[in-house]
Order: sequence, then C-alpha cells, then structure tokens
Amino acid sequence: LYQVAKRRDTPQRARSQVHVLFVCLRNAGRSQMSEALFDRAAAGRHQARSAGTIPADRVHPGVVAVMKEIGIHLSGRTPQPLTRELAEWADIVVTMGCGDECPVVPGVRYVDWALADPAGRPAEEVRLTRDEIGRRVLGLLAELDVAGRD
Repeated sequence: LYQVAKRRDTPQRARSQVHVLFVCLRNAGRSQMSEALFDRAAAGRHQARSAGTIPADRVHPGVVAVMKEIGIHLSGRTPQPLTRELAEWADIVVTMGCGDECPVVPGVRYVDWALADPAGRPAEEVRLTRDEIGRRVLGLLAELDVAGRD
C-alpha cells in the first residue's frame, strides 16, 4: 500500500478524505464513468472529479446509455478541461490514455489505468469497460479506506 498524501488539509476537509481526479483525453467516457462510479461507491468518504486534456462537447451517448442501465445518469454532464488547479486539488490523479499531456504536480500520486476508449464501441464493449472501471474503483477505495485508518 501507499501513504495517502496529507497535504493541503484545511479545517473544512476531513483529514482522511482523499481527492481523486480521473483524466482521459476527451472527458466523455472513461473518466466520466470513473468519477460517477467512484462517487457512488465512496458515498461521501472521498471526493472525485474528472477532466479531459481535449474535452469533447458531450459525454458519449453509448456511455450515457450503459451508465443509465445501472442507475447513473450522465446525460446532463459536460466534459471539463484539465487544468493545473484541478491537478493541484487532487491527491491522486488516475490517467486513462492522456499520455504526457497531464500536468505533473509534486506530491500528487499518479496511477495509469490502461482502458480501451469506449467512443464508438458497441454497447457490449462499453459495458465491459464500465465493469472494469467499477472493479478498479472498488480496489482504489479499499486502499484508501485502509490507508485512512492508519
């Protein structure tokens, strides 16, 4: 396991709460699914946001459809640009295909999840990506919860 960064703590922020930023190229698929699945599973214990290095105009319709199947509605979300401020907000940045375009902030842990881009893929493949993200999110949360008790 790793040590959870305790930097940038403020009186408003619980000491054990971790900020996770999910980043992909367009912020229209993988990172949107990751943020939503993380928020659902974390139930307020930790916070998540998502962004893209080259944000799309909207979340991929196939992603919206497969997330709706599990009760998560992404149709109202707008892809957001990755900014230095967002990267500095994060304790952990999970990248998914954005390569060297992500700003590197000292003290922030970076994790890369090699996941297929769901853009234009059949629903069955988008579901597989969604389910894999769900497994990885649960694993990350388990690590964070254990580290928070240390």
